Amino acid sequence: MIHSIQLPEEIEKRLENLSAQTGRTKKFYVMQAIEQQLDDLEDIYIAEKRLEDIRAGRSKTYTLEEVERDLGLAD
Repeated sequence: MIHSIQLPEEIEKRLENLSAQTGRTKKFYVMQAIEQQLDDLEDIYIAEKRLEDIRAGRSKTYTLEEVERDLGLAD
């Protein structure tokens, strides 16, 4: 578990200003930023893995028209 981190002075000032303006804690915004970044990194990892599987022939792709036809949604 991370208990503390050193932030650059400019980021610390921005957090302090945001906290003062909104009444939320700096910790709230740090946690929110970390969570968002982790979500993005996880999405990137999944997308890269899927692309690797497609290129290696371990996964198949379908066109929108194929999906619509198979689901009975085609015109």
